[in-house]
Amino acid sequence: MTTKKKIIIVGNGMVGHKFIEKFVESPNHTADFELIVFGEEPHIAYDRVHLSEYFAGRTASDLALTTRQWYEDHAISFFSNRRVVEIMRQEKSVLLDTGQSQPFDILILATGSAPFVPPVTGIDHQGVFVYRTIEDLDEIIAYSKQSESAAVIGGGLLGLEAAKALVELKLDTHVVELAPRLMPRQIDQEGSAILEKKIAELSVTTHLGKMTTEITGDQAVSGLAFADDSHLPLDMVVISAGIRPRDELAKGADLVTGPRGGIVVNDFMQTSDPSIYAIGECALHENMIYGLVAPGYRMAETAVNHILGTETPFAVTDMSTKLKLLGVEVASVGNAHANGTSESVVFCDSNAGIYKKIIFEPSTNLLEGAILVGDAADYGQLLQMYLNKIPLPDTPHSLIVSGGESAAMGVDLLPDSAQICSCENVLKSDLITAIHDGNQTIPSLKSCTKSGTGCGSCVALMKDVLNNELSKMGVDIDKSVCEHFDYTRQELGQIVRAMHIETFDELLGRYGNGGDGCEKCKPVAASLIATYRNSYLLEHQTIQDTNDYYLANIQKNGSYSVVPRVPGGEITPEQLIEIGRVAQDFNLYTKITGGQRIDLFGAYLNDLPNIWRRLNQVGLESGHAYAKGLRTVKSCVGKTWCRFGVQDSTTMAIDLEHRYKGIRFPHKVKMAVSGCARECAEAQCKDVGVIATEKGWNLYLCGNGGMKPRHADLFATDIDTETLIVYVDRFLMYYARTADHLMRTAKWMDQLPGGLDHLREVIIDDKLGINQELEQEMSYLVGTYQDEWETTINDPEKIKRYSYFVNSPEVDANIQFKPMRGQKQPDVIELPVLN
Repeated sequence: MTTKKKIIIVGNGMVGHKFIEKFVESPNHTADFELIVFGEEPHIAYDRVHLSEYFAGRTASDLALTTRQWYEDHAISFFSNRRVVEIMRQEKSVLLDTGQSQPFDILILATGSAPFVPPVTGIDHQGVFVYRTIEDLDEIIAYSKQSESAAVIGGGLLGLEAAKALVELKLDTHVVELAPRLMPRQIDQEGSAILEKKIAELSVTTHLGKMTTEITGDQAVSGLAFADDSHLPLDMVVISAGIRPRDELAKGADLVTGPRGGIVVNDFMQTSDPSIYAIGECALHENMIYGLVAPGYRMAETAVNHILGTETPFAVTDMSTKLKLLGVEVASVGNAHANGTSESVVFCDSNAGIYKKIIFEPSTNLLEGAILVGDAADYGQLLQMYLNKIPLPDTPHSLIVSGGESAAMGVDLLPDSAQICSCENVLKSDLITAIHDGNQTIPSLKSCTKSGTGCGSCVALMKDVLNNELSKMGVDIDKSVCEHFDYTRQELGQIVRAMHIETFDELLGRYGNGGDGCEKCKPVAASLIATYRNSYLLEHQTIQDTNDYYLANIQKNGSYSVVPRVPGGEITPEQLIEIGRVAQDFNLYTKITGGQRIDLFGAYLNDLPNIWRRLNQVGLESGHAYAKGLRTVKSCVGKTWCRFGVQDSTTMAIDLEHRYKGIRFPHKVKMAVSGCARECAEAQCKDVGVIATEKGWNLYLCGNGGMKPRHADLFATDIDTETLIVYVDRFLMYYARTADHLMRTAKWMDQLPGGLDHLREVIIDDKLGINQELEQEMSYLVGTYQDEWETTINDPEKIKRYSYFVNSPEVDANIQFKPMRGQKQPDVIELPVLN
């Protein structure tokens, strides 16, 4: 009888488990091996990439990568809470913390890394934690219940993940970073500035260029002292200042390690002892420690192949990353820091909180790197151009500038050898094969190929490959919102409407595919619930867009704008005077806009409720400038004052604006009413345009200005006021039902089969038999309107969100202004849009 070779795996983290998984799945795997796993944690292997989701309610079981039953089914011996304390190379065995020894033929060291804890005074105080394991998180959660404020030492990837956790624990959160910028390895100074601004919206305060010299307090944390003699009072500290490879077992066994740590390995993951392999964050390959999951998985696969007789050397792995940190998309591709002869193109929209930069070599016209902050939608395309050395277009800026000439290359241009998923090394050809084998949904593709099951950044590109291939096959394409729902926006709308869904959690729990949702489905759900249930918007605050979160638009320096509604452009002297007084008292910049209202800029967050209260007292409500809903109804003075006017356009505009104010739609909606054919209100470039005639009103639909202007189409002529209102009611509710998220009415109508004729058949002829439903839905929304400003200022609990700091009334000192033409303007460093 042949004795099985024993393979011991020390460490049951993500990479250690990946080794086991790859070994079992390998076509070269035989029954000649026995796998024994020792993990020092009490849990089976779990997903550390999504560890912060533990704070949002996911359990250890939810995060688990496998089950104990799976190990049993594959005859794998698994021991948790068991630590290897020594490698005895002469005896080819390991010594356990129980005193037992276990022989091996092959040893896999997957010991990972440990948090670097800076040797500062007070590091052993109560209230100091690291952020690494589920047990660490349990301790943080328990201590947070007696704390009000906390700081994370470290502003890198893990530090910002930890900060997100502290925010979810409702602590006044600070991030302290020694470097002059956040995420110094991944993004540049300008990208960091945008990221700083974005996370400040969540009341996270950053302290850059700060060296911590002491954690103050007697026995428990009372604050942080810095090298510049400043002090930050705190109740709790989380250390996330980098990692150090766990190489103590290797050092004890006289294996070769690097001068700064790490177990030296060759291209096949063998250490200086050929029978011992090291993989993951404990391994040092060509003087490089890889701290991401994708290269760790490649190391595991390389070791498996080598043990089973296939020599596929480990290659230097791309370190591109895409993450969502504190709700902000951040991505880097290749070499994100330009040098030498490289040139760069930069796009920066400070108002929207978006920064994009591509770095390329002009002599080769190839992409060398990219940085994306605030909007990482271009990540998949840029990564593929970088990995596959695809030449840049003649206008490189079109890759990152919205509205520019389209430079989308499409998945058809990617070679079959293109790596779609770096975590699992899944190629485009692997996905195509799986699709033709019947795996024609994202969940099915994930299960079959494991693509998208690691960090998840490739899922969007997976969907592009899937849809492209299904289209070639003549198969209907899945247009579901995202992987969390097997429904389109329109179908989700039917569910919300029919089943009276009140919250995102209810929608996800009853009709979703598990998980916590994502940046695609959460805003869609928030919009639908707001449209059909008309509940107070901030009840859905965790899934809303940024501006909705504070009922105000954030501006480029972090201040806010206040835009009261001025229906039809009509305003009383009393209201005008109070707007002026408010602007004086709160030092606000004032401007009359093209929408016939007065915008107030430069408000501090904590001043917003007081400003709203003052405006409310003279009958001014929220203008919903922050919302995907009705913005303005522009008008002329009509026949009341103008000798050419044939109808009372001002009254019509006021009535329309009062009727539809506050209602959420797939995108913003603008209207206008002109009192005669001279068209002073410019109604024919609006979503809803009304022009007076001698007999009544002409109704125009689906126009818009902006980057791609579109003239509105004449929908109905010479209709009376009652008919006009009915048609607009039906039109808006049909738009709300059938348009995609963030789709303007112009594009929506162009995509409707039959276009304008179809709209006439639905709205006028009731071809679908739904007009009574549409009218009832609109009647409900009109009847349940509430001014969000008024609701907020009348509730002390709701007002609490409007402060920069939990325990201080002070404003953010980083928000600066400078004088301009007798008023003020933001004082910020202007970045070039293109260079």
